[in-house]
Amino acid sequence: MKVVVAIDSLKGSLSSMEAGEGIRNGIKRVYPEAEVIVKPLADGGEGTVEALVEGYGGAYINRSVCGPMREKVNAAYGIIPDKKQAVMEMAAAAGITLLKGRDKKPLLATTFGVGELILDAIHRGCRNFIIGIGGSATNDAGIGMLTALGYRFCDREGNPVGISADSLKQVASIKMDTVIPELKECTFQIACDVNNPLCGTNGATWIYGPQKGVTDEMKEELDRDLAHFADITAITLGQDYSEYPGAGAAGGLGFAFLSFLGGILTPGVDLVMKAVDLEKELADADFVITGEGRLDLQTAMGKAPAGVAALARKHGAKVIAFAGSVSKDAVKCNEKGIDAYFPILQEVTTLEQAMDSQVALTNITNTAEQVFRLIKVL
Repeated sequence: MKVVVAIDSLKGSLSSMEAGEGIRNGIKRVYPEAEVIVKPLADGGEGTVEALVEGYGGAYINRSVCGPMREKVNAAYGIIPDKKQAVMEMAAAAGITLLKGRDKKPLLATTFGVGELILDAIHRGCRNFIIGIGGSATNDAGIGMLTALGYRFCDREGNPVGISADSLKQVASIKMDTVIPELKECTFQIACDVNNPLCGTNGATWIYGPQKGVTDEMKEELDRDLAHFADITAITLGQDYSEYPGAGAAGGLGFAFLSFLGGILTPGVDLVMKAVDLEKELADADFVITGEGRLDLQTAMGKAPAGVAALARKHGAKVIAFAGSVSKDAVKCNEKGIDAYFPILQEVTTLEQAMDSQVALTNITNTAEQVFRLIKVL
């Protein structure tokens, strides 16, 4: 019997790999001879760095970089030396949660710190990047990040402009003579789960700007500034990605990756599954175990477990999901390829007790054991 375990983290309790190892141990109590493969899983957002670093035995790097409002923030990312790979979340350096209740200033917020993280990883030998771009505080089309990497954005007099959205309208030319040469050796896989273009009423400013502090009075002007920046970019580079699905992600950071860095935008869970070679292991699997902290309608709508289920069913494997809790509408998960799902709670308890890491590990291990005992007698 071959079982592949790819479960998302149970946030606040177990990491993806901790949950996976608990499930493996439960299966082995029943089928000691079984081949049980544990793969890290995440959806490209929070937890992706942790999942891939732990899954591949990588390391965490902490750097002090420019935050969204230009204050210094401590940002962490992961490196996997064997793959020359860096795993990042742009929110670590330019995320909206870093504002911590302060006034949001979308015209001044910058992605410069994201560029600093990329630069640091390049200096450490990384050439392959996986970057999640959800949760941004910015609307600068990546001008901050690109400036940190050596691009020069100049006004009509040839003077450098700033590193935030209020500088976009001033850009008249783009100089690339000081771009770090190592960028040509780098690949960028971008976890992006939105399809918005850069500009227009379905673009970065109109759709996502309000949550970053963009007022109704700002929208039209800021949208024009993004369009102007896209025009100058197209003239300079000879290609226009402003209408490309996902260009409007993270306040236009998707556009920057597409236009300047050859980035490939991919739904987060698809990117992670590809990064861990999940399909290769599923090709001859009998059972696939997935899940997350809470199984509900959102899971069925395309979160990580649904992505695993779709890939597993493609290869004819049976799919079982475990979760800390399940909602009534979790039955929709059955329609998305999850054959059966099980909550891991084994007694009435408080939420605090249930989320204790040791309790959660015991529960998920015991649940896996009992499910496979049932499989054995069928």
